[in-house]
Amino acid sequence: MSVTDVNTQGAVSTGARSADFARTRAASRTRDVLTRARDRLSGRLPRGDAGMTTSEYAMGTIAACAFAAALYQVITSDTVSTALESIIGKALNGQF
Repeated sequence: MSVTDVNTQGAVSTGARSADFARTRAASRTRDVLTRARDRLSGRLPRGDAGMTTSEYAMGTIAACAFAAALYQVITSDTVSTALESIIGKALNGQF
């Protein structure tokens, strides 16, 4: 004798099918949890750090500041300043 259930869409299903589905779903969840645990313990998965750590932020900030300082030195050098003044002067004195 089978028990019948009515799901949210109003369809009737047998209790045996629902029980099989529940067992399959539980087994799948258990397998997923065990697989994730095994991978985490073996070092295959990251431990939940989605971003950079504080030391990585510090190194990135230092690198960005060093690049900015080098770029500032290049832009303010006599050669580049003269070239920029020349380009701007030609653009302003151009014939239309």
